[in-house]
Amino acid sequence: MARGKLRIYLGAAPGVGKTYAMLAEAHRRLERGTDCVVAYVEHHGRPRTETLLHGLEQVPRRRLEHRGASFEEMDVDAVLRRAPAVALVDELAHTNVPGSRNTKRWQDVEELLAAGTDVVSTVNIQHLESLGDVVESITGVRQRETVPDEVVRRADQIELVDMSPQALRRRMAHGNVYQPDKVDAALSNYFRPGNLTALRELALLWVADRVDEHLNAYRSEHRVSRIWGSRERIVVGLTGGPEGRTLIRRAARLAEKGAGGEVLAVYIARSDGLTAASPKELALQRTLVEDLGGTFHHVVGDDIPAALLAFARGVNATQIVLGSSRRKTWQYVFGPGVGVTVARESGPDLDVHIVTHEEVAKGRGLPVARGSRLGRGRIVAGWATALAGPALLALLLNAVDLGLANDMLLFLALTVAAALLGGLLPALASAALGSLLLNFFYTPPLHRLTVSDPRNIVAIAIFFGVGMAVASVVDLAARRTHQASRLRAESEILSFLAGNVLRGETSLEALLERVRETFAMESAALLERAGDLQPWTCAGRAGLGPPLERPEDADVDMPVGDHMALALTG
Repeated sequence: MARGKLRIYLGAAPGVGKTYAMLAEAHRRLERGTDCVVAYVEHHGRPRTETLLHGLEQVPRRRLEHRGASFEEMDVDAVLRRAPAVALVDELAHTNVPGSRNTKRWQDVEELLAAGTDVVSTVNIQHLESLGDVVESITGVRQRETVPDEVVRRADQIELVDMSPQALRRRMAHGNVYQPDKVDAALSNYFRPGNLTALRELALLWVADRVDEHLNAYRSEHRVSRIWGSRERIVVGLTGGPEGRTLIRRAARLAEKGAGGEVLAVYIARSDGLTAASPKELALQRTLVEDLGGTFHHVVGDDIPAALLAFARGVNATQIVLGSSRRKTWQYVFGPGVGVTVARESGPDLDVHIVTHEEVAKGRGLPVARGSRLGRGRIVAGWATALAGPALLALLLNAVDLGLANDMLLFLALTVAAALLGGLLPALASAALGSLLLNFFYTPPLHRLTVSDPRNIVAIAIFFGVGMAVASVVDLAARRTHQASRLRAESEILSFLAGNVLRGETSLEALLERVRETFAMESAALLERAGDLQPWTCAGRAGLGPPLERPEDADVDMPVGDHMALALTG
């Protein structure tokens, strides 16, 4: 059976017309022939709302006794037996009377949705769990009845019922919300203009974020890579250097100039650990961007300009803020910097700002992991030293007679140099070529590949053995350094994800979204099963694309314990 769809009317405060809008929709659906019933609606004695109940089928409520008083709650069993196409359920955040089927009304709604019934419900912004502290600081009232944000966020449709504070206060003054004896107290306390304005802003911003999520989902599903500048979204590229704080503040000022501007700071780490940033400086920059209302992101990518542009397009950014390069002038001979590359590849729909700062052209000044892997330049230099070095040295020694011992030490020095530059294979080639040249030019009989004195054979063999030993040590050191660099990169990512947990992102979906974003994947899912022979089920998922049924269907899968697996696609 297909799961039902949830539609929610969201309001900034009581009295804006959520229930009225829900009942009006019910009448429209009835006119279209939809089987629609009232599972639970509270009209609070408001005549116009009560009038709209006429003509709608109402499922009888369940009566409960608690502490000597009688209460009415929604009869979930009766609604399930009736099995309508659409059920109206008012006040989603309501706490049920003890003895009810569920503790919270949103849990009742979940049962109806699981049974295939579409539900239309209502909730006020102050009842969202994550906004409890904010609402209390505004109104001075702590909301005891709350609903988890995720329940509302998962709704198929969210419609904002908006009303200006002045209009709502006039409605109250006319007696359309509360009884006349309560109007003055309400207007002078909870319903003050400042309170209503702040609550309205909360509702508008929260709904705007949900709209943005749906827009991003649509862009991903339809593979839309072109940026749609529906709102100013500014990405700040961080390197972990001290100029990062200047860039974040500049981006915040740019965001303030546009309505609903958003700042996203991103640090891109190489997967091999070849670049390193100061963890202390990154922590300071993360705190700064979050204090300014932005978000901090950690992404793994070997091509930094490409990873930065992919992140910016993935979040539908309109601007990128980068700092002027800290490289010295002579370092530009190795190619253009990140800023130049990003500006060239950004295209016409993404603006790039290059911001000057005090660290321009002063060098990076950051710890760099050297020797993690032998780069192409070092390997070429190693082979050049291994092949050309012995030949040039032989020409030089033919003009100067230093003796066999000194000749062997000089050839050994070339082997060590080849090992330090190019690693194992160039060093072995240098040792082999040096042995042949020593045999041919400097051990009797000369200019023949034979050795008459057994002691010279031992000397050449020792020379070759020492060259191999030095090359092996250098190669082992390079591999150990590479492993340490990878471990450091992994520890940075683990620290970042752990920090998200400590900052309150404890839901599984939030953590999976961070994992998906960090590794630039399309989707991330946690699969679990009860036993080795049991089928896999999805415990949580983030991203887009079809749901995975097995870890083997993913591009990357990693075991998590005995019966769980992390599956990544993209």
